[in-house]
Amino acid sequence: MKKQSDWKAKLNRFFFGFQQEMIKTSVIGKKMLTASRTNAHLKDTYEELGRLLEKAIDSGEVEWDSAKVRALLHTVRACKKDLEEIERQVHKIKFSAGPKCPQDIAVLSDKQSEKKPETKPED
Repeated sequence: MKKQSDWKAKLNRFFFGFQQEMIKTSVIGKKMLTASRTNAHLKDTYEELGRLLEKAIDSGEVEWDSAKVRALLHTVRACKKDLEEIERQVHKIKFSAGPKCPQDIAVLSDKQSEKKPETKPED
């Protein structure tokens, strides 16, 4: 009987330890998710603040004479221009017929040369 109760006690301690570790892991996971959401919200807030400041500087509402700010605004404008160009190129690629593969071009060339009437030089 003693051996059976020892075995049950060990099993209960194991399950209790396992349960406690699962609880801790769940709590840590929830905290990490909350921190991730908060970090994402903070990033979005900084982005919005930056956009508002950019508009205010561009419109003249705010004057901020700083070489760093000018450099950052230059970078922002360059990135926006690059993104617009990329978007234009993607749009063009999406809606264009696209190039023919080399094998198709060779087949089309052969067919077109067969269809062309031969012209004889006039005497």
